[in-house]
Amino acid sequence: CRQLFRSPSMPSSVIRPILKRIDRPQDRDTPVKTKRRRSVAGTPGEEAAAEPVSGGEGFGGRSFCHEEIENLLANDHRELIGDFSKAYLLQTVEGKHQDLKYISPEMMVAVLTGQFSSLIESCVIVDCRYPYEYEGGHIKGAVNLPMEQDVEEFLLKKPIVPFDASKRVIVIFHCEFSSERGPRMCRFVREKDRACNEYPHLHYPELYVLKGGYREFFPQYQNHCEPQDYRPMHHEDFKEDLRKFRLKSR
Repeated sequence: CRQLFRSPSMPSSVIRPILKRIDRPQDRDTPVKTKRRRSVAGTPGEEAAAEPVSGGEGFGGRSFCHEEIENLLANDHRELIGDFSKAYLLQTVEGKHQDLKYISPEMMVAVLTGQFSSLIESCVIVDCRYPYEYEGGHIKGAVNLPMEQDVEEFLLKKPIVPFDASKRVIVIFHCEFSSERGPRMCRFVREKDRACNEYPHLHYPELYVLKGGYREFFPQYQNHCEPQDYRPMHHEDFKEDLRKFRLKSR
């Protein structure tokens, strides 16, 4: 197993996630399946051959069959960024959507105050709220991209590339609560990014969602907002704007 999944010329952290993505045809006989089928037919010798050998140099002190290794690689892959090149930089927290990576308001402030400047060259904060919400108060430096065509034009028409290849470009999405609009836009960018690149390469492999959105961020960190105010989506004075933007986003 170790010979199959590792190359002495390349680090395992690069090789393993890529190999994991190679799907085996479902209708093709694998060695494990063939051995299991033969063992059912009543050949004790074949049944013994199908059992993993203990005491080998595989993971955890024993050899693993091909299927078990694939499961291990699948678990390892979950914590890697979209192009499988490295682990996520920012500490994440649990959020509403299990397929997305969420960060806390505290982690957002750590990024804003330059605590990761030696590793991050560019951080794009995408505020997915409607313009009247954004104008009523937003995180300093955030760009307002409420529509899919807006974010596609801003991020993908001319992708942001780091001058220093050792540094990262990360994108953080949010809306009012980061419940629907922010997560939806995050998925949209990943989908479009995949479509215009050869797998597994991505322009933006490291995407995050701000947990709790602006609603949770503003009360704690007003000094990182401008203007220092919070205008909710369902504001009495902007009912017509809400109706207009909801129609445009359909």
